[in-house]
Amino acid sequence: MQTLKLYGIPVSGHSHRVELLLKMLNLPYEYCPAPATVRSSKEFLRLNPLGQIPVLLDDELILTDSNAIMIYLVKRYAPDSHWLPEAPLASAQVQTWLSKASGEIRYGPASCRMVVQFSVPEDYQSALAISARFLPKMEQHLAEREFLVTPQPTIADLACFSYVSAAPEGGISLEPFPAIKRWIKRIEALPGFFPMPVLPLPAQAEGR
Repeated sequence: MQTLKLYGIPVSGHSHRVELLLKMLNLPYEYCPAPATVRSSKEFLRLNPLGQIPVLLDDELILTDSNAIMIYLVKRYAPDSHWLPEAPLASAQVQTWLSKASGEIRYGPASCRMVVQFSVPEDYQSALAISARFLPKMEQHLAEREFLVTPQPTIADLACFSYVSAAPEGGISLEPFPAIKRWIKRIEALPGFFPMPVLPLPAQAEGR
């Protein structure tokens, strides 16, 4: 099998979720760092005109959008695995959580982290409010479950993991959410797991 090529950056949860799946599927891949300077280059914009990461190359095939990439990897390389169930209800539930990863998580905990750590001009108070509505619902959902959809992890878990686990880096404590913390530990115990770099909370963000 030809080696896959992944363009990303270590601190991106979108890149991290794809790389987690690559490792957990034991797929060989080449990691290509793509900081902002690379993403604005003509070469990269030919891969993704939006200049966004991650981008996955599989031979001549170019794939963008982290959730779409994960679906492709499972369908292409591990179609009989537990990562993307075929049962209609479970499949629909995976899609629901992929939507939450792109919605409430992206514009909640992920947005808070982007503002605090990288000074991205997004609305911090709005992101806090979204997080305050979403995390208790996720906590309730996980209270009697080990993973989000089935008794085994799916791509839904990986899609939601990176930014939820990094919520404290955006000033959001996970102490009120013991079920989420237990879920994080289960993901961290999976073969192939590796963490994103830990970013300290800047002093000026304390008590924000």
